[in-house]
Amino acid sequence: MLIKEFRIVLPVSVEEYQVGQLYAVAEASKSETGGGEGVEVLVNEPYEKDAEKGQYTHKIYHLQSKVPRVISALAPKGSLEVHEKAWNAYPYCRTNNFMIKIETWHKPDMGDQDNVHGLDQSSWEKTEIVDIDIADRSCINSKDYKADQDPAIFKSEKTGRGPLGPDWKKELANNPNCPHMCAYKLVTVNFKWRGLQNRMEGLIQKVEKRVFTHFHRQLFCWIDKWIDLSMDDIRRMEEETKKELDEMRKNEEIKGMGSDD
Repeated sequence: MLIKEFRIVLPVSVEEYQVGQLYAVAEASKSETGGGEGVEVLVNEPYEKDAEKGQYTHKIYHLQSKVPRVISALAPKGSLEVHEKAWNAYPYCRTNNFMIKIETWHKPDMGDQDNVHGLDQSSWEKTEIVDIDIADRSCINSKDYKADQDPAIFKSEKTGRGPLGPDWKKELANNPNCPHMCAYKLVTVNFKWRGLQNRMEGLIQKVEKRVFTHFHRQLFCWIDKWIDLSMDDIRRMEEETKKELDEMRKNEEIKGMGSDD
């Protein structure tokens, strides 16, 4: 088992982030789907259980082309389709699937709280803290770089936030006119596959860091697109996105069937 806590500080409020997160998830889902792989949204609906209210989603991540060839060749059929079930009762979220557990707290601070998830002492001592700086271009692969998604050069026309310079976190902490928050993402990976456990757990944690980094760079740089949206706007967008993804995957399956003839 490998446990890491990723801390992502952002120049937005916890309330703003709720809208921005949902907007960015919908947009990112579109870009990840294609070639018969990507993200398939099965369920996206409100839920209420034990006095807890939020949004429930059930997605399938198709990972066949996302993992090293040796793993793809050895993996049993269907094992690289990861089912993610998430109960988003903001500001706390929990996500479970067969190999990964992601728990998130969104706090109005600068990422300086320890053990916000309340782990037992033994588990906390094993947890590696990883700070993600969304403005640090060196933390992403040069092939993944997009200038329009670079917080170091982006400036919001609607909010005046950005660009984020080398000392942006210090400046943000001392700026009473700009909100801030931190997403504390606790990722627990337990992949029980003899001979490949350590490699797969390390790979998954590496993938999660890349996903978190890109996602939050996008979220900030898209702020002018979502800052004025209401939750009703977001729900309509989510429904439209689900229809688009379903149609994209259906078309890809039809193409795949045609190519086999």
